[in-house]
Amino acid sequence: MKKEVLMAMAAGLLLSVSVCAQRLPSSDEMNHFVTTLMSRMTLDEKLGQLHQLPGGNIVTGSPQTSPVGKLAMEGKLGSVFNIKDVEQIVALQHLAVEKSRLGIPLLVAMDVIHGYETVFPVPLGLSCTWDMEAVERSAQIAAAEAAANGVAWTFSPMVDIALDSRWGRQAEGAGEDPYMGSQVAAAMVRGYQGNVMNGGKDGIMACVKHFALYGAAEAGLDYNTADMSRLRMYNQYFPPYKAAVEAGAGSIMSSFNIVDGVPATANKWLLTDVLRRQWGFCGMVVTDYASIGEMKNHGLGGLKESAAQALKAGTDMDMCANGFLSTLKQSLDEGTVTMADIDQACRRVLEAKYRLGLFQNPYKFGDVKTAKKLTYCKEHREAARRITAESFVLLKNANGVLPLKKQGTIALIGPLIDTHTDITGSWAVAQAPEKYKSLREGFAEALKGKAKLLCAQGCNLMDNAQTQRTVGKGHGNEPIPFVDADAALAEAISMAREADVVVCAMGECAWMNGEGTSRTDLELYAPQRRLLEAVAELGKPVVLLNFAGRATVLTWEAAHIPAIMNVWYGSECADALCDVLFGDVSPSGHLTVSMPRATGQEPLYYNRLPSGRYVQDGEADYKVFTGNYLDATSGALYPFGYGLTYSSFAYSDVRLSSSRMSADGTVTASVTLTNTGQREATEVVQLYIHDKVASISRPIKELKDFQRVTLKAGESREVKFTVTPDKLKFYNYELQYVLEPGEFDVMIGGNSRELKTATFRVE
Repeated sequence: MKKEVLMAMAAGLLLSVSVCAQRLPSSDEMNHFVTTLMSRMTLDEKLGQLHQLPGGNIVTGSPQTSPVGKLAMEGKLGSVFNIKDVEQIVALQHLAVEKSRLGIPLLVAMDVIHGYETVFPVPLGLSCTWDMEAVERSAQIAAAEAAANGVAWTFSPMVDIALDSRWGRQAEGAGEDPYMGSQVAAAMVRGYQGNVMNGGKDGIMACVKHFALYGAAEAGLDYNTADMSRLRMYNQYFPPYKAAVEAGAGSIMSSFNIVDGVPATANKWLLTDVLRRQWGFCGMVVTDYASIGEMKNHGLGGLKESAAQALKAGTDMDMCANGFLSTLKQSLDEGTVTMADIDQACRRVLEAKYRLGLFQNPYKFGDVKTAKKLTYCKEHREAARRITAESFVLLKNANGVLPLKKQGTIALIGPLIDTHTDITGSWAVAQAPEKYKSLREGFAEALKGKAKLLCAQGCNLMDNAQTQRTVGKGHGNEPIPFVDADAALAEAISMAREADVVVCAMGECAWMNGEGTSRTDLELYAPQRRLLEAVAELGKPVVLLNFAGRATVLTWEAAHIPAIMNVWYGSECADALCDVLFGDVSPSGHLTVSMPRATGQEPLYYNRLPSGRYVQDGEADYKVFTGNYLDATSGALYPFGYGLTYSSFAYSDVRLSSSRMSADGTVTASVTLTNTGQREATEVVQLYIHDKVASISRPIKELKDFQRVTLKAGESREVKFTVTPDKLKFYNYELQYVLEPGEFDVMIGGNSRELKTATFRVE
């Protein structure tokens, strides 16, 4: 059944190509098409659809002679990923469609995590915009560029709740809060997919990961055990996954970790009972990289046994482990899997391809002319520059050091000032670093003819030369030079003495966060701290640009550096930083993670359960037999939701439309917000709820809504929130989603610590 036959079948079932693009594909039509196709497939061809491999050497070699090319022609490959070459992708697709017996198209995927060539801040930084339109737009742009370059499927968004900042993959999610995580997850899915899963032309298929609990790895150690009660799963960890499913996500990726003692890859309760039966998910489930093979390390048997368990649990596609293709035929003969199990998985893969329109047009994704027009185009770069500027979080600005003036002499120092690859952040698989500006280049352009710019690396990233080289080069990034420490420090201090203001670009390079980058110490690396201390001793105005993909410890910096801004990377980061630092844009980002005073506080998060011996945040004095530390002030240094602007805001007391609410009613909570500063700025107004008495212990506060509000200097505005029953519900001990009567605190403010409170009662 070659391409022409498949396309004729699709066209006949969908009436016409033009009609298909205008309406949702009927499930009856899809079922008929897939059933007819599967009736012609051999067992090997069905197993081939469940098999996914990386592109490997096809990028530089000939598709016909590459391993994936040969498998595609044999009908033993369902999907391929991480090929960045539109012509190679089209050529490989040609092999699958024209040379295999049935001509079933390949599903081409890529880790398009926070952009294709136009790279946005890491997802944690995107969440710090608190701007869901911007988040959705970033995914839409990423999808447009990826689709033009032949990619139909992205392994994003990652929606894992990450409470422990020692875990490097905190960079890839939306932080610690389930409500924020749910909003970002839905926005990313909408942005990626557009209308493509419903017969439309725009978008690529999203893949929600990692299902489930991957962000709860013990000790923040990547790939480590995650274990918790189901009560906590449903109330704290599951909401973003569920929100992504409800937004229409076409696929789910299972996680490496165990859930209730069983690897998620083979956990039937997770993949079938929760995901499909409770939440109604009808798309495709793919494993994480080689995770079926890694199940052996969990003590659940070899590759054959693991593959059978994964299939029966609800896994549809095997990424890289070669377990399905190489062992399921034997398991079928032995009776440990059934033909129905294989058919079910094959059907879901084929349905995904059908919904994407690949049977109608196998070359729908990938066009050289469109790719040249869209990829890293001016419109996309301008959007990225604006959104990147929104993501920066101003943590401190003593004596109005910021914004800077474009005059005098400015020293730009630090190990991150000259890199083009690290500017984008981790997981920028398709980046084009030759097109991006380094910080030095961005500052030079912004200050040309207006101020003198002095630049120096000043120090190494870390003291360990081998690790520094491995961190960069091992992930394909240009290595930041390992320099003579004394000479570099002397050069930087000489420049700092000459300057009127010093800007220090420090923190984590791109691959100091992301997968496999757990840390035991979240403070600034030692050589960078030594340079910063030496600069601070000069008594000059100093601005610290803290590049990070997680919450880091800035306790010393907060005490000694007048201005601190958290920076979350992006291809347009250099220009966006100049926009904000020199005052063309007022910073508006707010944290979606709690920044600790010490690493030993981790995991640290604002929405914790109450304690019988709770100590208020900020309590510095040690108290005997209470929940505090001997050696640290309690609570976060910078709390969840925190962020400054170049202006200031005042909140009135909270006003409620009623002090009572029926179980099916609503209450309106409002405040008057006033810009008390001297310039226009944007505030993120946040609504929190606390259930004061319930059948189980409830968090001390939970984010339930927010609004970005822009006010001119001196302007006031009433900001209203509608409290609905759904904002008050939770999963009780029996895992029933309930609203219980009683008193609730409603809190409104600019971060999770500084809040105005009012109380109402649900009857």
